[in-house]
Amino acid sequence: MTKSDLWVELYTNLSTTGALTFSSKALVAKMLSHASIPKAKIIVELGGGDGSITQGIVDQMAPEAKLYVFEINKSFCESMEKLFPQENVFIINDSAANINTYLKGEKVDYVLSSLPFSLLSIEVKDQILEAAKSALNPTGSFIQICYSYLLKNLFKKHFEQVKTSFTLKNLPPAFVMVCS
Repeated sequence: MTKSDLWVELYTNLSTTGALTFSSKALVAKMLSHASIPKAKIIVELGGGDGSITQGIVDQMAPEAKLYVFEINKSFCESMEKLFPQENVFIINDSAANINTYLKGEKVDYVLSSLPFSLLSIEVKDQILEAAKSALNPTGSFIQICYSYLLKNLFKKHFEQVKTSFTLKNLPPAFVMVCS
C-alpha cells in the first residue's frame, strides 16, 4: 500500500481513525520519551495506523522484546505486516478490547495508544481501558495520544495517576497522557 493509499484510507475511515493526519515524528518522540522502550520485554500498541508509532517502538526495542500491534482497519494491518516482518512484531487485526486474548496471561510493560477515545462509545472506552489496565504489569504504564485535555477525566476513572504533557509539533497539537 502506497503512502497515498494510506491517506485515502485515513480519510475514508475518519470515524475509526479519528485523526486528520498521521502522528508526526515529534509527537512519536514525545510519546516514547515517557517510556523506557529498550528495557521493555512486552509492549502493546493500540491503533497501529500507518506504523509511525510502531516504527519508533521497533527502532528502540530490544531484539528479544515482543510488540503486539492492534489495528481494526484491515488495510492498515496489511501495510504494517509488510513494513514489520520481524518475528517479534505481531500485527493483530482485532479490537483493542481483546488484548488479553492474545497475551495469554503475559503482562506488559507499556500499552501505547493513539485510539480515538473521543469517538468511541462509553461502553467500548471502558472495555478497552479495563483490558489495557489488566494487561499491565504492576509498574507498567498506559500512554495515550489525544487531542482533548478533557479525556484526562476518562483515564482518571481507570488509573490512579494521570500525568499530561503537550506538543505543538503535530497537526493538530496533541496531549500525551501517561497513566499508571
